Amino acid sequence: MSQLPVKTIPGGLEIAIRLTPTGGRDRIEGVANHDGQPCLKVRVSAPPVDGAANRALVAFLAKSLGVPRSSVTFISGEKSRIKRLRITGHVPDERLEALLSN
Repeated sequence: MSQLPVKTIPGGLEIAIRLTPTGGRDRIEGVANHDGQPCLKVRVSAPPVDGAANRALVAFLAKSLGVPRSSVTFISGEKSRIKRLRITGHVPDERLEALLSN
């Protein structure tokens, strides 16, 4: 994969996500390009109702990266399929690599 959907920022990371709600079990489906920008494709089982899919995405990313849920915040796209999130604090390299290798 030549481009990654993750950018290192002071104090953490920014990650671009293409979210599919009501997608069966919570999982990562790899990296795809959206308008020339790489995005991590993520499915969650929660429906896109009352923010349930966004909450499920935050919980899934936090668990996958080994950080508290409060460390995962939206930068943009809360009502869009394409989202940008900020992860603050230390993310173990092996957790990030495992997330991106799916």
